Amino acid sequence: MKQIILFCALVLLASAAFVLTSCGNPKETLHIYNWGDYISDDVIRKFEKEFNCKVKVDVFDSNEAMYAKLKAGAGGYDIIVPSSYMAKLMYEQGMLRDLDSALLPNVTKYFDRSYSPLSPDGELKYSVPYFVSFTGIGYDTTRIKDFQPTWRMFERPEIKKRSSLLNDQREVMGCALRTLGYDVNSTDQKQIDEAVALIQKWKQNIAKFEVDDAKRALASGEFFLIQTYSGDMLQVSMEKPNVAFVIPEEGSTVTFDNFTVVRNSRNSKLAHEFINFMYRPEIAAENMNEIMYVTPHTEAVKLVDEKLRRNPAFAYVLPEGGCNSESVPESLPVPPVQSSPVQCSHLPLRLMP
Repeated sequence: MKQIILFCALVLLASAAFVLTSCGNPKETLHIYNWGDYISDDVIRKFEKEFNCKVKVDVFDSNEAMYAKLKAGAGGYDIIVPSSYMAKLMYEQGMLRDLDSALLPNVTKYFDRSYSPLSPDGELKYSVPYFVSFTGIGYDTTRIKDFQPTWRMFERPEIKKRSSLLNDQREVMGCALRTLGYDVNSTDQKQIDEAVALIQKWKQNIAKFEVDDAKRALASGEFFLIQTYSGDMLQVSMEKPNVAFVIPEEGSTVTFDNFTVVRNSRNSKLAHEFINFMYRPEIAAENMNEIMYVTPHTEAVKLVDEKLRRNPAFAYVLPEGGCNSESVPESLPVPPVQSSPVQCSHLPLRLMP
């Protein structure tokens, strides 16, 4: 009897050991800190399946909010997606690590180098461009009949509390400086003071400083006019043909959002795998089709849906057209090495479904 009991005990112990062993190797989790509505869920799921891992995405709505959270002690992230100027600042402060190009063969092969002058990190030492976007004005054509392609629209009485500016200091200051005829990267205190005064004037008219909620408010009819990004308005206009987007005549800004790897990442290799995965032509194209921003990728842009490719708000930033194409009357000036975003002057651009 004792032998039977001992045998049963050994079987139970062996079973327990098997269970513990089976559960002892949990999947790696890649933690990403990104803008809202800025990556395809299907693409995430494909990465998780192929690399047998989990991906957790937290979101922010401005570079400054993201930076403040990290400086306040938030940690655990592997990949962060800041705009170029913020990526440069974070790298200089030791928050980001150098990338290992040997682990990024797709980036080396497919990144369109014609975009390099637009980035403070043109050699991709610590960042890989994810999306490029233009800032402009989105508006409801049924609500605003006498629209003028100018940033001065934010002074119009009919849009009082029915409009918004971006929750981004660089973007708002940049468009104010352009409205006054100054460089978006001006450091002249008198010019900056003038721009601040203009923003204070606009502030009396707007409902809030916002990004994602603003595009939804424009789509629902709550807002009539917003400062926004090209890709966001492409998303809205596909469902709401009454929504249009223009680059104001005073000019605007263009910027990169970038993949970066946090210095103290616990999953640096997996982070590199993810960035390299996102630069596979078919994956980059799938992601662009859903998010509707342009990845500076030599092959993926050729795989994007024809309807999207033909949309001016998407096509006019493609390498074969870009800021030097005949459809854009003024070329994009090469910025000083230290500056971002870059000023860009364009004719008004209407989103066509």
